[in-house]
Amino acid sequence: MEIWINPDCSKCQSALSILDAEHAQYTVRHYLEQPPTTAELREVLDRLGLEPWHIARLGEPVAAELGIAEWARDASSQDRWLAAMAAHPALIQRPIITAEDGTAAVARTPEAVHEALKRTPGND
Repeated sequence: MEIWINPDCSKCQSALSILDAEHAQYTVRHYLEQPPTTAELREVLDRLGLEPWHIARLGEPVAAELGIAEWARDASSQDRWLAAMAAHPALIQRPIITAEDGTAAVARTPEAVHEALKRTPGND
């Protein structure tokens, strides 16, 4: 499994603590330093079953600068959202765990982290 984190985020630190306590095998992606491409974002959103605006951090200063809260939220606007998130990864909700079974989770709660662990062979 892979976890996208911001090391300064308390939710990310909590998720890593849980993964470590469970002796989970995972890789860390510092997504602010290694931003996902629009294709990677689209894949993760497909795995999450969500749209880009569902994982956008609208409280970020860059969100206000872009006026993203006012953008349309429909199929024709997906590419605009994805491009903004790829260009400004601070807009992406965190942490995100991609599990071995092809699913993903926005792991902001301990329950979400444990659920991702259940979906990854060898980490249950």
